[in-house]
Amino acid sequence: MPLLMLDLDNTLVDRDAAFREAASAFLTDHRLPVDDLAWLMSVDGSGYTPRDEVARAMAARYGAAVSAASVRDLLDRGAADRVVLAEAVRAALVAAVDAGWTCVIVTNGRVGQQETKIRRTGLDRIVHGWVISEAVGCKKPAPEIFRAAAAVAGPSQDGTSLNEAWLHGAWLIGDSPHADIGGASALDGVRSVWVSAGRPWTDTTCRPTHITADTASALTYVVAHPGDTGGHY
Repeated sequence: MPLLMLDLDNTLVDRDAAFREAASAFLTDHRLPVDDLAWLMSVDGSGYTPRDEVARAMAARYGAAVSAASVRDLLDRGAADRVVLAEAVRAALVAAVDAGWTCVIVTNGRVGQQETKIRRTGLDRIVHGWVISEAVGCKKPAPEIFRAAAAVAGPSQDGTSLNEAWLHGAWLIGDSPHADIGGASALDGVRSVWVSAGRPWTDTTCRPTHITADTASALTYVVAHPGDTGGHY
């Protein structure tokens, strides 16, 4: 069974849409300017800005108007409580599992947040496992986190536990040029699909094996072209 590694935020689930919804409710609940939504989204940086840094920025902007507990609740649970798994992605992921792929989520973030998203959306009942950066002590694009994903997949077909046996011929689907595609490119034998969401590819240090506009299409492509060597987009 070939290994398919999958990013979580803004790949399997629309994390930005969930945070936008949470941030909008936060502004309304605290009677803050609704126009601040764009500022909050910018500061959040699609979740890549460290949470303590976002909390400090919000404290500086809102002062006593918002409690530290309210800010922390938004940052800890806002997006996690609102993420959904699109039906098209669910169907494509189930099809990949049915086709014999071993699917493992590889995500940066905190265990509490990321496992809430995985369980809330029902991904825990579809995939074979997951690796979260906080739990393993390293983040994408570090090769160690992908090797940890291979370990989650279990022994290889010949009964060995060598992670490299799983990674050779594996695929990775993700939306981040640096964390996902850069990480896959640094591993021998790992192919990748970049979920562009309409963005152009501008990174000059690496290239994905394939590019699709959305995750469902990426999953469908991998299942149909497991041996693709790239070079066409």
